[in-house]
Amino acid sequence: MATHNQSNTIDFDAAKLQRLGYAGRIQKTLKPVSLAQLRQQLSLRLQTSLEAKRILELFYSEVQRLVPLNALSYQLASCDLRLDLGERGNHSAGYRLNHDGEFLGELTFRRNQRFSEEELAQLESLLASLLFPLRNALLYRAALQTALRDPLTATGNHVALQQTLKREVDIAKRTLQPLSVLMVDIDHFKRINDSHGHIIGDQALIAVANALKDSLRNVDMVFRYGGEEFVVLLSNTSREAASMVGERLRMAVLGIQYLVEKRAIEMTVSLGCSTLLPGESMDSLLRRADSALYVSKREGRNRLSMAG
Repeated sequence: MATHNQSNTIDFDAAKLQRLGYAGRIQKTLKPVSLAQLRQQLSLRLQTSLEAKRILELFYSEVQRLVPLNALSYQLASCDLRLDLGERGNHSAGYRLNHDGEFLGELTFRRNQRFSEEELAQLESLLASLLFPLRNALLYRAALQTALRDPLTATGNHVALQQTLKREVDIAKRTLQPLSVLMVDIDHFKRINDSHGHIIGDQALIAVANALKDSLRNVDMVFRYGGEEFVVLLSNTSREAASMVGERLRMAVLGIQYLVEKRAIEMTVSLGCSTLLPGESMDSLLRRADSALYVSKREGRNRLSMAG
C-alpha cells in the first residue's frame, strides 16, 4: 500500500525487467494485454525525443491512461534537473531509478487517493519503459553541457555565451528588466605564463574562475571569453548594482592567496561594465563592456570602469 512520502528503489537489471513486465502478481491482478499494449506504446513514444523533460511529460500523460495521477515530480541534482507536473496530492509513491549502479534520479507519483498494490505494480512495470529513453536523454543532456563548457575552468564557453546572451537580451527587452555585463581580464597574465609556465598559468585561471563563481548569485553566469578573459552575465541587475558586483569580484580575486614554490603570486583583474540600453543589440552590449575594460587597463589596471 502506498503511503504518504513512501520511498522505493527501482534497480533495473535484466532479471527485474522481466519480472516487472511479466510477474505473476501483475498477470493475476491485471489484464496483461492492456498493460503490454501500454508498455509497447510507451516504448515507441518515449523514443521520439532526446529531451529529458519532454520524455517525462509524455510518460506522465501516457501512464494516466492506466493509473490516474494528480502529479509527477522528478529531480536529478547532478544534472541540475527538476520537473514538477500537475498538482500535489496527499499520497505519494517515490522511486529511486538505478541501472547498473548508475543513479538516474528520483521520481515521485502523487495523488489524493491512496495507491493500491495493483496500481503500484502497474506503475513499477511502466517505469521499465521509461528507463532507457530517460538514460539516453540524460547522456545527451550531459553531452550538450560538455559542448557548452570550457573544459579548463568549468565556466561557459564562447558558444554558450552567444546562446545565453541572446536569450537574456530578449527576456530583458520583453520584461523591461535591466541586464548588465562585466568583462573581466586578468592583469599581466602573460607574465605568469612566462615566469612559471603554462601549467601554473592554467591553475591561476582556474583559481580566478572559482573566485568569480563563488562571489556571484546562483542565477549569475560566468563564461570564458578568451585566453585570460571572462564575461559575467548579470540578469535583472541595474548599472548601480552591477558596479557593486564588479567591485566585489575585483576584491575576491585580489584576495586569492596563490602560492608557487611557497611564494605568493599577486593576481588582479581589470573590469568593464555595460548595462543594456533600450533597443540595444547583444553585440553592442558586449562591445561597450569591452571598451570600458580597456579604459580600466589604460588607467592602470586593477579597477572597474563603467561604459557610458
